[in-house]
Amino acid sequence: MYEGPVQALIDELGRLPGVGPKSAQRLAFHLLGVERTDAERLAGAILAAARDVHFCRRCFNVAAAEECRICRDAKRDEAVLCVVAEPRDVQAIEKTGEFRGRYHVLGGLIVPIDGITPDKLHIAELIRRLGEEPVTEVVIALNPTVDGETTASYLRRQLADLDVSVTRIASGLPVGGDLEYADQITLGRAFAGRTSM
Repeated sequence: MYEGPVQALIDELGRLPGVGPKSAQRLAFHLLGVERTDAERLAGAILAAARDVHFCRRCFNVAAAEECRICRDAKRDEAVLCVVAEPRDVQAIEKTGEFRGRYHVLGGLIVPIDGITPDKLHIAELIRRLGEEPVTEVVIALNPTVDGETTASYLRRQLADLDVSVTRIASGLPVGGDLEYADQITLGRAFAGRTSM
């Protein structure tokens, strides 16, 4: 244990996801070694984010205003809605430059063992949006994991009676991947999603 403020810094950094005790200690000592202005800038950025950033009232992406920049963009295709688990998924898709529709962020995936049930996600809000907005296609873009598959199956059932087309992003082998190292699900998806050349 270190002296008061040092241990408090280590403890707080250790509460961050993916940061273990050793990483927290390493980060704390790095921060103790930076210029005071750099430390104040970091502290200011954390405080500003906590104060000014919230979730878009429409899609639940992170936003600095009542609606995020994507929901405010009139050039986006309002007929196509991409459903993702987290705001960071929006950024990953946006970096591709391939999708020009709008988004809906669920706020996680269904994980019953962890107590994350459908009512804890923004699924009811999604269904309400589909009744209010001119959406004709819902693209499910969830990770191809057990939790992602569970959530995608649940969404498919919930959207079955609505007048929208439900699609799923393709999945399979990554470019540069080896067949030898692919798991059965990934390889099976690659075959199922094959296209003509």
